[in-house]
Amino acid sequence: MERTLSSLMLAAEGGDRAAADTLFAALYSELHRMAQRQLSRSASGVTLGATTLLHEAYLDISRHEAVVFPDRGRFMAYAAKVMRGLIIDDVRNRRAQKRGAGFEITSLDADLEHAAADDKALTRISAAVDELAAVEPALAEIVDLKFFCGFSFAEIAAMRNVSERTVQRHWEKARIYLHGTIKDA
Repeated sequence: MERTLSSLMLAAEGGDRAAADTLFAALYSELHRMAQRQLSRSASGVTLGATTLLHEAYLDISRHEAVVFPDRGRFMAYAAKVMRGLIIDDVRNRRAQKRGAGFEITSLDADLEHAAADDKALTRISAAVDELAAVEPALAEIVDLKFFCGFSFAEIAAMRNVSERTVQRHWEKARIYLHGTIKDA
């Protein structure tokens, strides 16, 4: 299956619309689960549903013709980043509509996976991951795959062709950076 996905990705990158549609269909259920995980980690009251989030992400991805996905992991990380951006946009729009509504600032636990994601914390996390991407894109990608996509260390290691321990070290490094960035904010 992975070889088929790789050939579909190459064809889709070459402008083959049928290959892009076939690739999307092949990954649809996995992307839908990822959208559900993203929404479950986001603030309560997000007005997007998992299917809407997935379809909006697909439209966004298909508009960017210059984006290249050398493998499944990079595609999933990019899809997670797009979904995260859509959720953040939804939260910001909702906050703009509720101007003046007080939100209590909460601190994050030592483990980002179990952090409470109120509106402000979610926005801070997203901004911190974007900042990390500017400094260390590979670490930001691991955060997207682990935190936002919900992949295990073993799955990420297989996608990136590295050891599980390497992924864990990168995760720890990213977590330390994000905690420092979020704490400073």
